[in-house]
Amino acid sequence: MLDPHKPKTLLENDMTSMTSDEKQKFLAGLHVGVLAIAEPGRGPLTVPVWYAYEPGKDVWFITGKSSRKGKLLKKGTRVSLVAQTEAPPYKYVSVEGAVTAIAPADAGRHTKPMAIRYLGEKEGARYAAQSSGDDDSVVVSFKPESWLAVDYNKR
Repeated sequence: MLDPHKPKTLLENDMTSMTSDEKQKFLAGLHVGVLAIAEPGRGPLTVPVWYAYEPGKDVWFITGKSSRKGKLLKKGTRVSLVAQTEAPPYKYVSVEGAVTAIAPADAGRHTKPMAIRYLGEKEGARYAAQSSGDDDSVVVSFKPESWLAVDYNKR
């Protein structure tokens, strides 16, 4: 039996690794992401976010441009995002890359589809309707450049 407290050998890492397709499919699945952004003079800001990803494309999420998170984000800022399962056997994918775009969020193109993704059709539509008119919201995109993934189900 493998001891989770001991450093993993190359063989153990290979046993739990994911293929590129598996990583992309997992990241595209429905998970609350945990976003990390460097913050000068402090530890990184690490916060949960709703996000969307299609294999081969950028990851995107919505935030308030005047929020702490929004103030730290600028085009070119490097961020990390991890998505994980909540029950064993655990899986996770962590991606890191530079912010490629920050643009005003559109309720129909961004807010409503994201809310429906996470809350379902009825609750998502209600959430989006309550959020409409929020001109502080921006869509932030980043290109996953570095991937780290583990699937303990493979062990």
